Parts: sequence; C-alpha cells; structure tokens
Amino acid sequence: MNRLAIFDCDGTLVDSGAPIYAALKSSLEQNGFDVPPPNESLRVIGLSLPEAMAALLPDCPPEQHRQLAEDYKQAFMKLRADGLVEEPLFDGVLELLDALEGDGWLLAVATGKSDRGLRHCLERHGIHARFMSLQTADRHPSKPHPSMVEQAIADAGSSPKDTIVIGDTSFDMAMAISAGATAIGAGWGYHEDAELIEAGAVAVAVQPLEVLTLIREHVDG
Repeated sequence: MNRLAIFDCDGTLVDSGAPIYAALKSSLEQNGFDVPPPNESLRVIGLSLPEAMAALLPDCPPEQHRQLAEDYKQAFMKLRADGLVEEPLFDGVLELLDALEGDGWLLAVATGKSDRGLRHCLERHGIHARFMSLQTADRHPSKPHPSMVEQAIADAGSSPKDTIVIGDTSFDMAMAISAGATAIGAGWGYHEDAELIEAGAVAVAVQPLEVLTLIREHVDG
C-alpha cells in the first residue's frame, strides 16, 4: 500500500500570513467592520473563505459572509497583480519534501486555498509537480470535514492507516482524525501546540525536518 503525506499549505508549506491579513483587512474595512489584530485574524487561516468570515463575524448573516469572501478574493488578486504577495517557503520544507520522497512517500496538499491560488503558490516555488494530489476549497467542504483527505487517499491508492497529515491548525488535525489518518502538528504555523494536540495530533514538530523523527516514532514505530 502506498504511503501518503498530505500537507496543508498556508502556515505549513508557506508563510502567507502577511498577504492574507492585508486582503482580510481590505475586505473588512470595505464592508464597515473593525479589523481584529493579526494574532486573532490569522487563526482562521485554513478554513474556506465563507467559514473563515463566519468564524470572525459569527453574528452576521451568511450572505454577508459570502460578500466578505468575494471582496477578500478581489483584494488578494489585486495584491498579487501589484506584486505584493510574498508566500515564502518555511525553512526546511524543501529538505522535508526531499526526505519523504526519498523514503518512498507520495505527497499531496489539502488546503483552504482555491485551485488557482494553490497552483500559483506552488509553481512559484517550483514544487507543483511534486504533489500527486491537490485538494482545495473549490471542490470540497471546509476543513475539518475529511473530504479532502479522503480524496487524496483515493488518488494515491493509499489507506487511512498509511496516511499522515501535516498541518499547523486544529482544523488540519481534526480533518486528519475524521479521515482515520495520523495527524502531525506543524508548530511553526498559526495555532498553538496545545491546540494541535487537543485536536488530535500525535505530536507537534518544532521545525519541518523534525517531522521525520515523529514519523519514525509514531508511524513506523
């Protein structure tokens, strides 16, 4: 059975907090809402856009959440067109991908990004072709629903017990557990370690290459 490593994107593969916050700020201000501070706003990264807006503004109706999501998309596209979107890979990510592939793992992504946004991000770093399955918010319910993980497992010819999910949010961990996969927390992202453990992570890596040690301890072992 093929072994599959599924990565979240924002906060796990790339540090995209700055442009996400800028686009969120634009959307909220355009619609007359106060902008929460970054440490609060970035906690919704990983959710699909309407769900992220609902998490930030739970008292607003669904149609308002959808409008905010559309305005966010427009703001993010403008930032990209103006050359203001920086989504650098976290240090150690490339080395982790190399090591996993060298050990025979297939690679996939499950993200709240759109198909277009994910492709642009991965192609910019020259790693798009390394992932045999790309699952996005365009075709799935929002995390923590297990749909993205389940589809990636099917694409890879894997099974839940042969699959790990690496992500930086409690949404990623809960998604993995719901799909029957092993959840490993990315401690360099946007949620606290304790939240990742509470949501189901077997352990939390401090930096990307530590994931290899955790695989040996909690998967291979």
